[in-house]
Order: sequence, then C-alpha cells, then structure tokens
Amino acid sequence: MKTRKDKRIEVETLHGELARARHIFVTGFEKLRVEQDFELRKLVRAAGGRYRVIKNNLAEKAAQGTEAEPLFKGLAGMTSLAFTDTDPVALAKALTNYAKANPTFTFKAGMVEGRVIDIRSVQELASLPSREEMMGRLLYLIKAPAQRLASTINGVGRNLAVVLNQAAKENKFSG
Repeated sequence: MKTRKDKRIEVETLHGELARARHIFVTGFEKLRVEQDFELRKLVRAAGGRYRVIKNNLAEKAAQGTEAEPLFKGLAGMTSLAFTDTDPVALAKALTNYAKANPTFTFKAGMVEGRVIDIRSVQELASLPSREEMMGRLLYLIKAPAQRLASTINGVGRNLAVVLNQAAKENKFSG
C-alpha cells in the first residue's frame, strides 16, 4: 500500500510528464495478460513513446493546471497513458494496430498538439503516413521541379547535338 507521501511524489512526477507531453492517448486495458502488456509497452517504446498505468483519481489530480486536464475528467475503469513529445502518428498507429489485435484494449480519449481529440480522430491520425514518409514526400515535391528543369536543359543540348551530328553526316556544312 502506498503512503500519502508516495502518492504525492507520483502525482508530482505525472504532473511534470503531462505538462511536457504534447501528444497523449488515454486508453483502457481490461483483461490484458502480462505478456500482452509487455508487448504493448515494447510497441509504444518502438514508436518513441512512454506508457504508464495510472489510477484515475491520481491522474485527475496530476493533470490539474495542464493542457491535458480535460482528458481526465470522469475516468472510470482501468486506465493507462501512452504519450510522446515527437511523432503522434507513429504512436497512434502502434496503439491502433495493437487494439485491432487485442479487442480488450480500448481508447478513451486523446490529445494532439495540446488539442483534445475524440476516438474517431485517433483512428484518422493512425491512417496518416508517418513523419518520415511525409518528409520524404515533401522532399520529392521540392526536388521534382529542379529535376525536371535539369532534364529539360539536358534534353535541349542533347537534341542540338543529335541535329548537328546528323547534319555533319549528311555533309550539310560543306560549302
């Protein structure tokens, strides 16, 4: 049994984590076995996030004064948090894929960039491409016009060389 001092320290620690976290997913995990929980924690770490099982009343106290405060109003049942400061899409994908494989794992609420989102929005977020994929697409779009310009310039020179070569073969320059 935790003492009052231990609970106060836990609330302060959680308050600091919630204040720093930009992306939070509140989940329920009824009837998960130990190996399933271990697998979930591994997936969350691989996605660049952190995972914590929390008591509802301690979480509500810890969230006071943070952007995440609305997430913790009226929570019931077994609750856990998955949060990250980096890529919310990767974490949402990992959690959504895990939820598909384990129906007892559910979403309760979420927060992305300081804005509270509903469960449907979490699934929409999970369907987005990852940050790395988006950056790759953006770089391709930036690079494509320059690449086309270089091809066009090379094409003009190449076409001129072909015409001059053909004219030289047909002795058009002799005079």
